[in-house]
Amino acid sequence: MATLEEVKATYDFLDDIVRVDMGDYGEVTCALYDGDFTKTLEQAQYDKHDYILRGIKFVEGARVLDVGCGWGPFLKTVRDRGGRSVGLTLSPKQVEACARNGLNVRLMDWKSIDVETFGSFDGIVSVGAFEHFCPVDEYLAGEQERVYDRFFDLCRRLLPPGGRLYLQTMLWGKNAPAYPDISLHARKGSNEYILAVLEKAYPGSWLPAGEEQVVRCAAPYFRVVSRNNGRKDYIETMNQWDRVWTWGPTKVLPALKLLPYFLTDHDFRYKIESLRNGYNKQCFIREVMDHQRMVFEATGN
Repeated sequence: MATLEEVKATYDFLDDIVRVDMGDYGEVTCALYDGDFTKTLEQAQYDKHDYILRGIKFVEGARVLDVGCGWGPFLKTVRDRGGRSVGLTLSPKQVEACARNGLNVRLMDWKSIDVETFGSFDGIVSVGAFEHFCPVDEYLAGEQERVYDRFFDLCRRLLPPGGRLYLQTMLWGKNAPAYPDISLHARKGSNEYILAVLEKAYPGSWLPAGEEQVVRCAAPYFRVVSRNNGRKDYIETMNQWDRVWTWGPTKVLPALKLLPYFLTDHDFRYKIESLRNGYNKQCFIREVMDHQRMVFEATGN
């Protein structure tokens, strides 16, 4: 998984910038349009939360674990619906923001917890974090599926039989180039160049090969309940973000807070380049990346 330092470098600099426009809970994962692109971004995010709650069979009083909880938007929904929750993140800034909002969030890697850490849960959710679980070096060492197996094994042990896991993740798409071809020396604007910049912007991450790889790794512990492709939804979500994320007087102070990153992070310019040019969105438009929502149900004893 991306290390604490890599996650800090990736997400902490966004803390002030993102929440100026996206609200105190910083909802920065794919919304649920499901073909209806007349929805507002707010409605599509609300519908996503409803979809997740139905997927994990949430009821009032249920205890939910959110792995990679970000600034806590789904944890807030669980609280508002009468549930109890624990969130995990590797971003200190996100922990601080969640604590200010009264959310139970820990600065912890899922690899460091077990049943004894927090006890069992009625449901588990991971939205936009799974793609960060396997770093490039472990992928190159042939360890990717071992990492995923370990995650699903943990989730199974944290859930009762029939308990549900909701997983929302980016995947490699049909036009993804081979890893050796990804290079900053590739033609600017090419898939190979864009991915090289994104690797600098989001270090320590390698995406799943596709949904079948994820399902195969989950199979010893879970059965698939449902799948919902979100590639087009992610494109529309990012279109909406483009409209929301504006530069103006409210951004002056947050922008000044980025100066230390320019001075200390040699790859920071790539983060800015990827945001400015919408490289993530380009990857979904070009089908270099795909996106999937999956609901799993725990099997066995």
